[in-house]
Amino acid sequence: MNIKSDKVCYFCAQNIKEIDYKDAELLRNFISAQAKIMPRKRSYLCAKHQRHLATAIKRARFMALLPFTSR
Repeated sequence: MNIKSDKVCYFCAQNIKEIDYKDAELLRNFISAQAKIMPRKRSYLCAKHQRHLATAIKRARFMALLPFTSR
């Protein structure tokens, strides 16, 4: 079955080559209210960009740009 989804990967659509961990505002769009990384089904990212996003979020957390948890 070939099902075409109307949702497209954000980074592919915007032609963003690298996901920068210092861009906290962009990364906040892909974490939940509990500061968890959104899964692919909710973020609509391709597998490659989901992996790069997870790495960038983890680096931003380590550098204290994003929270590890919410209150």
